[in-house]
Amino acid sequence: MFRRGKKLRLASMAAAGLAAAVLAAGCGSSNAGSPSGSSGPRVKGGTAMIALPAGVTYNWIFPFYSIANASVYNINQFQWLMYRPLYMFGNNTNTSVSINYPLSPANAPVYGDGGKTVTISLKGWKWSDGESVDARDVIFFLNMVEAEKSTWYAYSKGLLPDNITSYQATGPNQVTIRLDRAYSSIWFTYNQLAELTPMPLAWDVTSLGAAPGSGGCSTDSAADHWAKCQAVYSFLTAQAKQAATYATSPLWSVVDGPWKLSSFSTDGNVTMVPNKAYSGSPKPVLSAIKFLPFTSDATEYTALKTGQVDVGNIPTQDLPQKPASSALPSTNPLGSGFYLEPFYSYGITYAQPNFNNPQVGYLVRQLYIRQALQRVFDQPGIIKGIFRGYGIPTSGPAPNSPPDNPWIPAIQKANGGQGPYPFSIAAAKSLLTSHGWAPTGGVMTCQDPARCGTGITKGEQLKLTIEYSTGVASVTAAWQIYKSDASEAGIDITLVGKSFNTIIGESAPCAPMGPKCAVQVFAYGGWNFDGPGYEPTGEPLFQTGAGSNSGNYSNPEMDMLIGETHTSSSMAVFHRYATYGAEQLPYLWAPSTYGIQAVSTTLHNVTFNTLFTLLPEYWYFTK
Repeated sequence: MFRRGKKLRLASMAAAGLAAAVLAAGCGSSNAGSPSGSSGPRVKGGTAMIALPAGVTYNWIFPFYSIANASVYNINQFQWLMYRPLYMFGNNTNTSVSINYPLSPANAPVYGDGGKTVTISLKGWKWSDGESVDARDVIFFLNMVEAEKSTWYAYSKGLLPDNITSYQATGPNQVTIRLDRAYSSIWFTYNQLAELTPMPLAWDVTSLGAAPGSGGCSTDSAADHWAKCQAVYSFLTAQAKQAATYATSPLWSVVDGPWKLSSFSTDGNVTMVPNKAYSGSPKPVLSAIKFLPFTSDATEYTALKTGQVDVGNIPTQDLPQKPASSALPSTNPLGSGFYLEPFYSYGITYAQPNFNNPQVGYLVRQLYIRQALQRVFDQPGIIKGIFRGYGIPTSGPAPNSPPDNPWIPAIQKANGGQGPYPFSIAAAKSLLTSHGWAPTGGVMTCQDPARCGTGITKGEQLKLTIEYSTGVASVTAAWQIYKSDASEAGIDITLVGKSFNTIIGESAPCAPMGPKCAVQVFAYGGWNFDGPGYEPTGEPLFQTGAGSNSGNYSNPEMDMLIGETHTSSSMAVFHRYATYGAEQLPYLWAPSTYGIQAVSTTLHNVTFNTLFTLLPEYWYFTK
């Protein structure tokens, strides 16, 4: 399936409950995580063998990162097993996207002064070194955000930390934050507080073996321009780059989550064991979980068929066509040894044009060219022919799954869910020819620069290079179809396959037309609304200068509409933003697919959270 990068948001408590309820009704949990007809006594212990998605390896452990290391794999499925964010979302089902206070190290925030103050109370959990998860650990993270906001993937200008006027520990387990104005409590909780991760004082150091807190970041201030935090950040980042030492480093062994590293290999083989000091619940039953890497979905499928893994994805090409009345295939290609679970994603899928790329930036800044590029994307045909029905079109910045969720504006539902620019090669040609282009040697060539647009010269041809993530055969096939359909409209597409980690590593925002803007179009997968933020208000992706705005999109109208969603709980306000995003095409929308996961019939209580959060502490084996 199309793989996802990192993450998003809500608007009022009623809307949050409605979104969760709609997800429950629209997606439904199949098999409830328990294989039909299986029986046997429950076993304490055992090692669950988990297949990583093809081409993916974990490669960043420090829970403070730039966009280059921000993926659901590094964060939700690796870091969060060891280091719990301030607030967890979702649960051990494939339906919920709501905040989950029982799994979180902090209680529900309390808002006061009309929404201008927020108080966070920690529960008193313990780190594995015996220290408390307390107010100092939250201050430590906030101070680092102040010091390194320009490198933090979740930063958007004007938002956290810019929208905080002060913060302080008002008790050993309490932090009080004063805001620059009143915000929607749901938006601030879901999209700002959700980005905070308490960090242990054992990390507040500038050398291995140093005394916890000796780095001074947890007590730093703007008085020295956050120099102590900058030094601690540099040290921790340097340590995080040494992936081969993850399992042996005294830094990363200090955890507050249910799991800790036992072994880590840079080739992707990773083993975790229970953290016996974990304060939360439930506590792991398994004795270990082991992640195994695969170079392709075909090799992963072979490992499933031969019993080398307990949990893995069935490639789309090995699934029968999806029945109209069911989320799961009518037959199980793996037989009775496995049960099947759908793996939905609460997100959007896309390719990101790089508006600052020297070769094509001035091309993709023309809306009509983006419209033409969208018009040649046969999403319905690709979903049916390549993904065998396991997916829906993406048509804007709001998630189209489930199909009746309240965030979808009417414009995104148009044309069978394709939105305002449904597949039409003829319409794409018409857009280009009406703006001064004509085919030469089969490729559209600018004949009238005055109509072609700013920066486009006479004789220039419409050519783009798309970098897409490899390892999944169906993804490669989908981009090949896109290339073929685009050529029918005179658009010359070059495809370059790279690993998911490589493309993510290239995706940091870059200066206009700068030397680091080499990628023309990023196609690593998309965005799941699971941080930064969980309400789909768009600031990490589309706001000017946002840390995850890899394509460097900038539009004052979009910035204004996003800003309005931060203080209003009106669904009409959200729909104005989403409608504008659907019309303006900051990204090229691509099919959103869902996976079919296979689980050994001896492994129970396994479900696949729509937010990509892995919760193996719920799992257990039977004989």
